[in-house]
Amino acid sequence: MKKKGVGIANMWYGIGNTGLPNPASAYVELLDDGTAIVLTGCADIGQGSDTILAQIAAEELGIDMDDVALISADTGVTPDAGKTSASRQTYISGNAVRFAAREAKGVVIDEAARLLSVDPEKITLRNKILTAEGTEKSISLLDCLNECRKQGKLTLGHGSFNPEVIALNSETGEGKPYACYGFATQVAEVEVDTETGDITVLRMVCAHDVGKAVNPSNVEGQIEGGVSNGLGYCLTEEIVVENGVIKNTDLATYLIPTSLDVPEIESIIVEDPEMTGPFMAKGVGEPALIPTPAAIANAIYDAVGVRVTELPVKKETLLFKMLKKEVS
Repeated sequence: MKKKGVGIANMWYGIGNTGLPNPASAYVELLDDGTAIVLTGCADIGQGSDTILAQIAAEELGIDMDDVALISADTGVTPDAGKTSASRQTYISGNAVRFAAREAKGVVIDEAARLLSVDPEKITLRNKILTAEGTEKSISLLDCLNECRKQGKLTLGHGSFNPEVIALNSETGEGKPYACYGFATQVAEVEVDTETGDITVLRMVCAHDVGKAVNPSNVEGQIEGGVSNGLGYCLTEEIVVENGVIKNTDLATYLIPTSLDVPEIESIIVEDPEMTGPFMAKGVGEPALIPTPAAIANAIYDAVGVRVTELPVKKETLLFKMLKKEVS
């Protein structure tokens, strides 16, 4: 007999290192042709940070994303951005890039204000046009850059960001370990075969608060990837150690989900602005997998009425618990 169940799990997750200095820095230069070079130590290991940081720079500079050349994670030329971990790079390196772009932009803003005879506060830069608000005065970014070069002005900016945290007191635990948090709720629908113990995850619905979604497709990809990882963590992935030696060192014996195992995933992006983030964004990487195993385990309990408290949930363990329940 196959029984279905639904389970829910919630999580909160601190963005960045716990109660520790957590800085990142970046350089941005606006070139004569209106394009920009971004130097950042942030390592893109598949999470899409190169795309996000290029978007942030382009938005701040009022140019197209295609006009941004990003050089990342080159220890020979890029400034330190810290580790790609703790779901921190969008929030921390994103701020560093934005501040660097803002400083570079400030040079052309000041020059445009001089040329248009207005206060710098009235100048906006969008689509490569510098406009004086409340007037019909404007100048192209290329013309303004040309004027900067005539005067030897470099349109180069440096930015850094270190979240405000307070180290945890070793005795009381008091402190402020993170500047901001991610939040999520996931719901799992499963089917359990009571004769074999086989567990099939049919559907996952995942709502994640990400601040502002700089790139919604990227966020959805993060959620889907995280759920796939959480699925393996819950049902199939187990490290077998004998006498201190890992025995299952290949994908034939360490079982990760395949495309046939991954269920339908519905991603719900919740945009609760993070005022300290770059364009109000924050991280979403690790939060995507944290609630998944708990949601699936709760759904299993809803389906067959037994609680499995060890991961991965093995079908023989589940069968034993179901049998023990029937006997008792």
